[in-house]
Amino acid sequence: MPKTIKKVGVLTSGGDSPGMNAAIRAVVRTCAYHNIECIGIYRGYQGMIEGDFKEMGPRSVNNIVNKGGTVLKSARSLEFRTPEGRKKAHDHLVKAGIDALVVIGGDGTFTGGMIFNTEFDFPVMGIPGTIDNDIFGTSHTLGYDTALNTVVEVIDKIRDTASSHNRLFFVEVMGRDAGHIALNAGIGAGAEEILIPEEDLGLDRLLESLQKSKASGKSSSIVVIAEGDKIGKNVFELKDYVEANLPEYDVRVSVLGHMQRGGSPSCFDRVLASRLGVKAVESLLEGKSNYMVGLQNDAISLTPLEQAIKGKTEIDRELLRVSDIMST
Repeated sequence: MPKTIKKVGVLTSGGDSPGMNAAIRAVVRTCAYHNIECIGIYRGYQGMIEGDFKEMGPRSVNNIVNKGGTVLKSARSLEFRTPEGRKKAHDHLVKAGIDALVVIGGDGTFTGGMIFNTEFDFPVMGIPGTIDNDIFGTSHTLGYDTALNTVVEVIDKIRDTASSHNRLFFVEVMGRDAGHIALNAGIGAGAEEILIPEEDLGLDRLLESLQKSKASGKSSSIVVIAEGDKIGKNVFELKDYVEANLPEYDVRVSVLGHMQRGGSPSCFDRVLASRLGVKAVESLLEGKSNYMVGLQNDAISLTPLEQAIKGKTEIDRELLRVSDIMST
């Protein structure tokens, strides 16, 4: 028999992403709807180890659906990676009367939740919050849509100055292991070339593409590059290589960095967060545990945490073909 859930803890961990606050709000209000208590855990797993808890009710999450970041704060915890640290965390949860956890974050967050569930048989549900969109079992992670819109808006502004000065811009976006942001934002912003970890374009082909663009009459170019792309050691080395081999280009680099994480979440991310938050709590109440709630074919689904962590997301091959055609 699944144990009765009377009090749910919610935390955010790892890198923040727009939509986390909307998910917190959804968890808190779903708990209230079902007449159970909700406890906010500050600073992720480190806060759990230290017992940094606060009771949350429907009014405590007023006016956060539109805010970026996370009101519960986030922190990476080395101590939680140890059995002793996890034991401290479990002791604090038991003392506070918390029966189950909703963890919002990426694969590191889910790994911690899965291990915790295994060691203590403690009910855990995960909500995917990472702008990289690199979690298996969901077509969209929280913050991905907002980050895309942010990147496209910035690239639009960069194109204005690129056109004014006949320059080539390398725009580096987030995506250490996955090129979803670069590929989609590159197409949306009309980039001449897109470099992603999944596709090894090669230096020769990049030069050939840039020469072709120049010959076709393009006076300026935008190349969007995911931070994890392997074509060069880094984007600045790539700039030097292009300048050495194509001296006719005036090359500039713009690394967008953490601005991609910030800002008010898009409507899509707010609605997604609300749907995922409701499903996470109601799944716990149904006796389910050790799952991630995600979006597949516009329906909310459950994926085992282990599968979400170990499964590999695939780049959209059709989008790659569209990108090639659009860069003509």
